[in-house]
Amino acid sequence: MPRRKGAPEVNAGSMADIAFLLLIFFLVTTTIETDAGLDRMLPPIEPPDQDVVIKQKNIFTVNINKNGQLLVEDNLMNLKDLRKAATAFLENNADGSCTYCKGKKDQSSSDNPTKAIISLKNDRETKYSTYITVQNELVGAYNDLRNREAQRLYGQDFTKMEADYLNPETPSAIRDDLKDKVKRIQDMFPQKLSEAETSTN
Repeated sequence: MPRRKGAPEVNAGSMADIAFLLLIFFLVTTTIETDAGLDRMLPPIEPPDQDVVIKQKNIFTVNINKNGQLLVEDNLMNLKDLRKAATAFLENNADGSCTYCKGKKDQSSSDNPTKAIISLKNDRETKYSTYITVQNELVGAYNDLRNREAQRLYGQDFTKMEADYLNPETPSAIRDDLKDKVKRIQDMFPQKLSEAETSTN
């Protein structure tokens, strides 16, 4: 009776090498997404030496209820009109001190961009997506004004200038050149977006 041959063996000696190479390939080619946070400046640790008096007309109040409706300056407003209203408030220039503003100089609205504050408040049951959308519109009002002035002064958008300045891969000579330009535009329209305590009603 002929002798039966055993099962053919598979050479698995190189399997570990192949697995290792695949692991390195995926580590090198995979992009890891990082969470993008919201750009906000925290208040200083030490309280100011003197009390700061803020006029009510320099505060632009935006409330979001649990149904996603906007109450802007005690009036119902559509989301599509929010950016325009915020822009008009920021550059109103009631005291006439802003030489680059194109506002209406309404005496019942903000004095100038450095004193203008936007106060955002939401209900505890407000959808997160609605809150972020409203916040984006308010930040967009600042960006529109900053872009306008950056175009007028430097011939380019502020958002690109700021992105290049904050990018660590930008050559240091270019970053040094952008530093004063970015700060100047930020000082012209300082972003004072206050997020008030959440309402439980």
